[in-house]
Amino acid sequence: MGEGKKWSDLSQRNQRLLIAGAVAETILKAAAIVDLTRRPASEIRGPKWAWIPAVTVINSFGCAPLAYFAFGRRSASRSGSGDPQPVGN
Repeated sequence: MGEGKKWSDLSQRNQRLLIAGAVAETILKAAAIVDLTRRPASEIRGPKWAWIPAVTVINSFGCAPLAYFAFGRRSASRSGSGDPQPVGN
């Protein structure tokens, strides 16, 4: 097996794409962690403690944070009745 490519071997376009991907993943992970810390455990599917390492440790190109936002959160009802609140009132 040979060595992998070095950073300097990549084209500027590929370097920029890698940087943009890393920035996007970092933002997604940070947003998921902030949401996890602020959201009550009753509004999270599954154990809250399990989502934090899943979102931060798994090298997933944003899949773990996106999975949290898509599937890990329960919809919050402000009134407790389960009915959506009117917008602007």
